[in-house]
Amino acid sequence: MFLVCGEALFDVFIGSETETALHLDARPGGSPFNVAIGLARLGQPVAFLSGLARDMLGERLVRTLQREGVDTRACPLFDAPTTLGMVELDHEGVPRYAFYGNGAADRLLSPEGLPELEPGVRAIHVGSYATVVEPVASALETLVRRERAARLVAYDPNVRLNVEPALERWRATVDRLAGLAHLVKISDEDLHLLYGAVDEAALTGRWLAAGAELVVVTRGARGATGWTRCIRADVPAPVVRTVDTVGAGDTFQAAMLAHLAETGRLAPAALRAMDEPALAGLLRFAASAAALTCSRRGADMPRRAELPPPEAVPLP
Repeated sequence: MFLVCGEALFDVFIGSETETALHLDARPGGSPFNVAIGLARLGQPVAFLSGLARDMLGERLVRTLQREGVDTRACPLFDAPTTLGMVELDHEGVPRYAFYGNGAADRLLSPEGLPELEPGVRAIHVGSYATVVEPVASALETLVRRERAARLVAYDPNVRLNVEPALERWRATVDRLAGLAHLVKISDEDLHLLYGAVDEAALTGRWLAAGAELVVVTRGARGATGWTRCIRADVPAPVVRTVDTVGAGDTFQAAMLAHLAETGRLAPAALRAMDEPALAGLLRFAASAAALTCSRRGADMPRRAELPPPEAVPLP
């Protein structure tokens, strides 16, 4: 089983506007929330860990997760609001965000509130702004430090400066968690936002030396690159008609984790032992899943039947 940890919120898409009204379309979301649903849709057993609100929106988040087959028993409930993430899409479908969540439920998990994990939990995913806002940031780092020797840890920074504008805090957190995680996935946009015109190979090499076993940089329509300490693989992205890119990175992460589970590589040593064809196959599978999400509105993650078996992922 996977345990996915982080924020849960409502993405509120800004629609058409008149002189007297602004049309809004609210959908459950949040990067870790999406990863959990992505894993469930890909046939993987998954539980979610986040503070959830006892309000009407929190109830809907719980119902959405349960309807998708995600276990919510670990989620504490708080008398606090649900975060709202306002989303405006540009003419190319690229989102711009604004978050309303100070004091919201998904920030309130504390280290003292962490559950004991069941033996069946084989991997933990953490990510996004829940890793930089307190007290949940301390809770998630405590969990990672406590469990990394027994389970695979995956991490995606998914930087949101609207939530935490301090780049130095993001950089310190990313450098720390990238050394604690076994699998690190970061977009090239986030990487260069945090580190500027840095040499990617040198930066990922630093994270690998600190403890990561696999680092993946996604590049949107330009594909993805993965590094272990011994090999590198580059894959292009499938060509699709893009509706928007919301949830594409979350889909990529969920698909990588599902692929690792399906191929018996859901362990740090297995990541370390991958050869170049295996790594390229992993990246192609994840890219094909992300492309499907890009072809649909919002974070509409693909289901397992929409993707080929890992061994059958075609060369581009």
